[in-house]
Amino acid sequence: MQNINEIDELVKIISRLPGLGPKSAKRIILKLINNRDELMKPMAKVLADIYKNISRCKTCGSLRSNDICNNCNETNKKTNKICVVENIADQWSIESSNIFDGYFHILGGTIGSLGHKKEDLLISSLVNRVKKDKIDEVIIATSATVEGQTTAYYIKDSLKNTNARISKLAQGLPIGGEIESLDDGTLFSAFKNRTSLNSESD
Repeated sequence: MQNINEIDELVKIISRLPGLGPKSAKRIILKLINNRDELMKPMAKVLADIYKNISRCKTCGSLRSNDICNNCNETNKKTNKICVVENIADQWSIESSNIFDGYFHILGGTIGSLGHKKEDLLISSLVNRVKKDKIDEVIIATSATVEGQTTAYYIKDSLKNTNARISKLAQGLPIGGEIESLDDGTLFSAFKNRTSLNSESD
């Protein structure tokens, strides 16, 4: 392969993306180079726009554009509920299944995973949203992993002084399963059969 610094650097960057290695990165780069006007130029512009305009909302953790968060500012939600998930990929998976019509709260990880501490997650912000917006129900949709369940019970404890009903996904969510990898049928079952955490002993 030709020793071209710009391409070598791009291979390194693309190889960091999930599911992609150096070989896949090289194929992508060749496709871009061979389609400079159709792919490379518009992609460069869109990436620059995303870098400039898209960021995580500091209140709910979802993505916002130009300081406007549709998740926080949506006023025509049919249900006054919040679904708490670990990451934005989980939010997208649930949204695409059309099984939940409420607000989302993205924690940004779980307690204990990748060095995350509870202070690093948007749990305090969640408590403030529940109190401020008088939320009826908080649905905890963390993964069925040790870290996910630890986070779920910490959230439950954090919300004990609110009036919200607290529930978690139940049947259909396999042990060790991650939300973003579940199919729509499994997600539907998990939401439909969610269980209350309010009645559990502290």
